[in-house]
Amino acid sequence: MSGKTVRIGGASAFWGDSMVAAPQLLHLGEVDYLIFDYLAEITMSIMARMRAKDPSQGYATDFVAVTMKRLLPEIAQRKVKIVANAGGVNPASCAVAIRELIAQANLDLKVGVVLGDDLIPEIDRLKPQLQPMNANETAPERFMSANAYLGAAPIAAALKAGADIVITGRCVDSALCLGPLIHEFGWDMRDFDRLAAGSLAGHIIECGAQASGGLFTDWRDVPDWDNIGYPIAEISEDGSFIVTKPKNTGGLVSFGTVAEQLVYEIGDPACYRLPDVTCDFTAVKIEEIGEHRVRVAGAKGRPPSDRYKVSATYLDGYRAVAHLTIGGIEARGKAERTAEAILKRTRRLFTMLNLGDYRATSIEVLGAESMYGPHATEGACASREVVLKLSVSHAEKAALDIFAREIAPAGTSFSPGTTGFFGGRPTPQPIVRLFSCFIDKTALKLALDLDGKPQPLDIPLIAGDTTGAPAGKPDLTPLADGPRQTVPLIRLAYARSGDKGDDSNIGVIARKPEYLPAIRAALTEEAVRNYFAHLIEGPVERFEWPGIHGLNFLLHQALCGGGIASLRNDPQGKAYAQMLLDFPVPVPVSWSL
Repeated sequence: MSGKTVRIGGASAFWGDSMVAAPQLLHLGEVDYLIFDYLAEITMSIMARMRAKDPSQGYATDFVAVTMKRLLPEIAQRKVKIVANAGGVNPASCAVAIRELIAQANLDLKVGVVLGDDLIPEIDRLKPQLQPMNANETAPERFMSANAYLGAAPIAAALKAGADIVITGRCVDSALCLGPLIHEFGWDMRDFDRLAAGSLAGHIIECGAQASGGLFTDWRDVPDWDNIGYPIAEISEDGSFIVTKPKNTGGLVSFGTVAEQLVYEIGDPACYRLPDVTCDFTAVKIEEIGEHRVRVAGAKGRPPSDRYKVSATYLDGYRAVAHLTIGGIEARGKAERTAEAILKRTRRLFTMLNLGDYRATSIEVLGAESMYGPHATEGACASREVVLKLSVSHAEKAALDIFAREIAPAGTSFSPGTTGFFGGRPTPQPIVRLFSCFIDKTALKLALDLDGKPQPLDIPLIAGDTTGAPAGKPDLTPLADGPRQTVPLIRLAYARSGDKGDDSNIGVIARKPEYLPAIRAALTEEAVRNYFAHLIEGPVERFEWPGIHGLNFLLHQALCGGGIASLRNDPQGKAYAQMLLDFPVPVPVSWSL
């Protein structure tokens, strides 16, 4: 890398990330930009509910009240620019709150707001133009929220117009990083390889400490979790970049930590579609070049499509979740019988009151490896201390009020050892369900608000054929004939999983290239589908990832609806990779493992 370098720090992975991240990067990181990502699909659902109660809400309030209030003077002094999607479903109100803080501190900082992702103000006009992502779905009658995933071009335009702080609503996470790079380097919006590289840098650092040791398979190798360093990308004009972290912080930046973040929440790595570019990450190379310094290069790009993805939410009944601690011999069996008794009793009450049955129920015995299904160990099944998690959904709130009242009686009616009725009587909550669709880019009217007066923002439509050749099979040396031993996958690979709506992905990266043939032979689509058969309803796809000696699995209909709509303890598939790491893989006896 040579010439100009832009240093961007990933200061937030989600709404609720640690308050130490931004000060650490600001004080120790010597960064040019701080980016803050707040908007998971679950978060958009929560913010939509906030706005429904109070039209002035619907944004990440702690970004304003905690982060900006504390750090604005230093941001101004160091001339660090801020890009955040903290606006949620109400970026204009978020900007008003920040401008008030700037005025109170007597600072000279300009706030730019990207507007136009919110479809709700014109939903009557736009609803007929929505194209369901799943052909079998139809749009709900009423939306709670509907937001298009905008790209990096509006962010770059805001920076060019002089914004020191850029607030957006819904945009793709990686755009928070790509926007500054387009602005700083003057990248052309048809230079798709550079746009893909900048998007990759954003993808690596937008989840905060997940790139610098957080959630790492080899967690014992990661020191000082309490002072974990947040990631910094040092990006050069050609798009290659180095991932690092502030000096004298904990955590770990290595091939493994960066590769795990690369595979996170990806479907087909040869066709990762974004508003500005269609990315091919299959040939990306990750190289350790120093302590906590990892070079990443090799992303390729193609034109984007002429449509935006839209994440819409709507109300769909109610849910309630109850927890009981049960101890003693056969705790799991007692917990399961308790749950069945509560469901049977409440169903009888529903029939008496003409309320109808539950839409769905979920019984999970935490501490007894319920989510492992048939793969649970004997020791876990025999645990003498478990937590019963009983989740239900129903079309009517009145039914769940009855359910809530019938939890506490279990303490004197059913299993011995019942205790820990924590959280009190469960409160029925609305189910905010996700509807994913597309809309033509030309249907939206984007705007930039730099001084309280929104002005139309003209983003040229650049689109083309997004399809590309799938990654070819890697050139692997076949395993030699001979005796075999069976080892768990974790001895051979790193892995990380994530969610996309109701789907989950599991990325698997061989610890050594020579391990990949054994991994590929064992982890077929059918084998992975069978392993998770108790959790998933759809098929499993497998994608090659030769640049990192890896594979990526996409598990369809794997999360019981995903997000807030799911009744499971793990609605985002966070533990799926950890479960797969137990998978038995035959390998030559000659391998020293």
